[in-house]
Amino acid sequence: MVNYLLYNKLTPSYKAFLMNLKTIVIPKTIEEALSHKELSHAIDEEIDALEKNCTWDLVLLPLGKKVVGCKWVYTPKYKADGTLERYKPRLVAKGYSQSYGIDYFEMFAPVAKLNTIRILIALAVNLGWEMHQFDVKNALLHGNLEEEVYMNITPGYTFTRQNNVVCRLKKSLYGLKQSPPAWFGRFTQVMNGFGYIQSNGDHTLFIKHGDQNKVTALVVYVDDIIIT
Repeated sequence: MVNYLLYNKLTPSYKAFLMNLKTIVIPKTIEEALSHKELSHAIDEEIDALEKNCTWDLVLLPLGKKVVGCKWVYTPKYKADGTLERYKPRLVAKGYSQSYGIDYFEMFAPVAKLNTIRILIALAVNLGWEMHQFDVKNALLHGNLEEEVYMNITPGYTFTRQNNVVCRLKKSLYGLKQSPPAWFGRFTQVMNGFGYIQSNGDHTLFIKHGDQNKVTALVVYVDDIIIT
């Protein structure tokens, strides 16, 4: 009864938005996804992007090594009226099958402190500094793997049908336990190369001193960045 009363209080446009959401069907198998022309094309593009990023090498599975599974996740992107705009396919590794000390060691990365973000905003407002916010596209895919991780051939990947061929991962993937620290380690390395110094008080804060007493401060929260 409560839900019905709340629904009646909604505007007609929002009711239509909710009804459109109910009509969206998310594929459950790779066969269903590949039968959808636009989604099949998006999967091909995602595989091409992973290959261009040198995410893996195709190798024969070494004796005694375990394999991590993988699956496609299809995230629906909606228009303002609730209708489907497109599906965003993402390859996700089944990290729950990984074993500590064998194919991963670290799984946590530092997260920006709320007080750090507040201080940066306060400085920008009081000193009249420009502030920008942006995010890194597919951030976790940029992390370099140090561990020896093997993954099953990607569903829908038809480059090879040879038995016992697997993907030797070189870059991190969504779902891997070590993806967050791998990405943050790569990000820290790049920022140090640009002359930024990592703060000891908050490891997600990077500061660079320039000429004429200019200073740039950057804080990163997973894949979101604030710079001033």
